Amino acid sequence: MVVDAIDALSTEPVCDEFIIASGDSDMTPLLQRLRRADRRTLIMSPLDAAAAYTSIADQVLNGHQILALVQGESIDLDDDPSGEFTSDGDSTGHSEPVPAHSSGAYEAFRSIVSREYNGAAEPLNLASLAQQVRAELGAAAVGPTWFGLGGFARALSSLNLPGLTMSQHLLWDAGRHQPPEGGTQKVPVPEPIERLGDLINLPRLPQDWWPAVYGALSDYASEHTFNMTECTAWSRDRLSEYGLRVSRQHIGFVMNGAARGGSPLHQNPPPTAEEIGEAFVRNVLERIDSSETVFSEEDLAVVRVWLDAPVDHVASVPEQGY
Repeated sequence: MVVDAIDALSTEPVCDEFIIASGDSDMTPLLQRLRRADRRTLIMSPLDAAAAYTSIADQVLNGHQILALVQGESIDLDDDPSGEFTSDGDSTGHSEPVPAHSSGAYEAFRSIVSREYNGAAEPLNLASLAQQVRAELGAAAVGPTWFGLGGFARALSSLNLPGLTMSQHLLWDAGRHQPPEGGTQKVPVPEPIERLGDLINLPRLPQDWWPAVYGALSDYASEHTFNMTECTAWSRDRLSEYGLRVSRQHIGFVMNGAARGGSPLHQNPPPTAEEIGEAFVRNVLERIDSSETVFSEEDLAVVRVWLDAPVDHVASVPEQGY
């Protein structure tokens, strides 16, 4: 693969974008070489590919998105805008302008977003705004890649709205709105959790958010016939209602871990939040053991506590009892 990709750099016609179907971090030098050659890159990767590897690519297509495409569903590659970017440029560091559009659907999109943006008294939820636009315009008008721009967040940035800032699934006007509390800050985590982020790409979530994720997954399993792509979207929206901005990718990570740990969401009866949490932690510990990475007993105790925080720690979601 590497030899073929390097050869393709000097062939005609010119390859502007390379798609690498591998989650192997050994491909990192290749990605770096392609970036130096000013080529765009997309990785088709499992959810647990190392962040140091996936962060080099322009875009990442994870397992859930691939499944959605196979099932004929549309996807948004900007579903996880975990970084912050403004109308002057996006979070990846690319500063090239987004192509202008003049179609009627695009102008209707501009009108809807401008109306909601200018009338908002506080930051808007990206997922809710995207759903509203789809409802008013129709999925066909929007298209699977949001007017060919590659995702909802990129389509928003193309509007050049004054003061537009996006971070952690929210958008706001930096000149009018108070930034969301902690929205642009890196979540502080204990050192063993930091290492797990590098080792298995463990999501960097606050300690008291983990039971909420388990609870949302349990609620979905008890109320719906299981569908992987629907599950991550539903759980994300449920959590966002209570101010917990968890991406579909992170929810999918927990869902897969719980299944591997013995509590798949499709089982009958559906697993409880406690069972999902126990299974997920079990899988994380098994992956630590199989990696042959040294974690002391003290480190493992920190991992257990961080990922399985007591339910009463999550005061921000009182109605759900997470």
